[in-house]
Amino acid sequence: MRLWPCDGPFALVHRAANADHLHCLSPEAEARGLHRGMSLPDARAMCPALVTRPADLPREMAFLRMLARWAGRYSPWTARDGSDGVVADITGAAHLFGGEAALVADLAARLGRAGLTVRAAIADTRGAAHALARHGGGIAAPGATRAALGRLPLSALRIDSETVAGLNRLGLRRIADLADLPRAPLSRRFGAGLLLRLDQALGIQPEPLSSETGLPHFGVRMTLPEPIGLVSDVMAGLDRLLDRLSDRLAAAGQGARRLRLELGRVDRSTVLAEIGLARPMRDARRIAALFRPAVEDIDAGFGIDMMRLTVTQAEPLAARQVSAGGEVAGDRLSDLVSRLGNRLGFEAIQRFAPAESHIPERSFLTLPAAHAEAAPWPPAADAPERPILLFRPEPLVPLAPCAAEPPARFRWRRMELTRARTRGPERIAPEWWFDDPAWRNGLRDYWKVETREGWRLWLFHTPQNPDWYAHGTFA
Repeated sequence: MRLWPCDGPFALVHRAANADHLHCLSPEAEARGLHRGMSLPDARAMCPALVTRPADLPREMAFLRMLARWAGRYSPWTARDGSDGVVADITGAAHLFGGEAALVADLAARLGRAGLTVRAAIADTRGAAHALARHGGGIAAPGATRAALGRLPLSALRIDSETVAGLNRLGLRRIADLADLPRAPLSRRFGAGLLLRLDQALGIQPEPLSSETGLPHFGVRMTLPEPIGLVSDVMAGLDRLLDRLSDRLAAAGQGARRLRLELGRVDRSTVLAEIGLARPMRDARRIAALFRPAVEDIDAGFGIDMMRLTVTQAEPLAARQVSAGGEVAGDRLSDLVSRLGNRLGFEAIQRFAPAESHIPERSFLTLPAAHAEAAPWPPAADAPERPILLFRPEPLVPLAPCAAEPPARFRWRRMELTRARTRGPERIAPEWWFDDPAWRNGLRDYWKVETREGWRLWLFHTPQNPDWYAHGTFA
């Protein structure tokens, strides 16, 4: 398959081993002598007019998985074939389309309407079909696999470039040159992999096709008889898509975490609206409300005549008990996190969770709210009282003599405060398995101090050091 953004020489570039290499080339680039795997500096030296773009390998693989799933209309056994193709076992199915030639013509026509240019081939073996598809395409007559492959270069056998180069140095350039040679010397010099690929292509060794089951695909689409442009019309169409999508998710026991809405305009351009969810969901009404801000920002152009809704990330979602109003506990909070996350980024919305530590700074964790469930805090009766605000220890200046108790008068943050009531001490020992510079002084005795000026402070000092520090404030 090929899609080129320019008419001149073009190539996709992939970085490997700290160097850029050509990953995929247009016919114009190949006509200039460039080939896949060539380093980018060498390619630019040979073709200064070469236009390049970075290759996106994950998206390419995702597209091939989608294409293999689509090819299931011709055969129930389909899979990706390397990094640039799809293979299908059409045994016993070609007559349903009027024969092999009609099947290939139908496939090319359908993909052509989608804007794709493909090279298809049919042969008795998977290896032969792979070779023919990458060297012009065509249909090999039954039983004529050897004749069809004989004219092709050795690289069509799916062997590495080093083996191809070694065979070329011996004067072997086509598959026909290799097929009739003694096997033992070839195996000793180039390994058993060369003969295995040759036998698979010729049908001597079987090469079964394992269909990729993959993850379930959740997507629905709607083609409109007349273009629409009003937000209310788009939302009405979205409601219909969401109802169908929710039924599919429920049947699979799944919930959506990310959804993408594609709107096709009459000028053949596409606009996208994508949202994330704080937790798995398949409630059509709540999802539609989260989509509305994104839909309101969409430019409909001369009208929208196609809508496609796809779940790009799904997670298991079991049935849950709902209230009389149809809500589940936590729905409103998760909707709030979803709205804020789509505006600010989900990593920016965080929640606190308890941690197993008696050190105040380590007694809690800060986690992304969308990726962490709310954890219950210890019961108040079992947990010591902690200030509502913690900060780095700040030194106090005592204004009256003090010993083991907090000073009666002291200065803190340029304020002179007078002690009214105290509660304590609470002794906290450092965790010896952590090397924390702030706790190297040893034990701390903490006191809750209420001042006449209204401040309620959390003070501490160490038995080895007479200095006093403020570590937090209570409400």
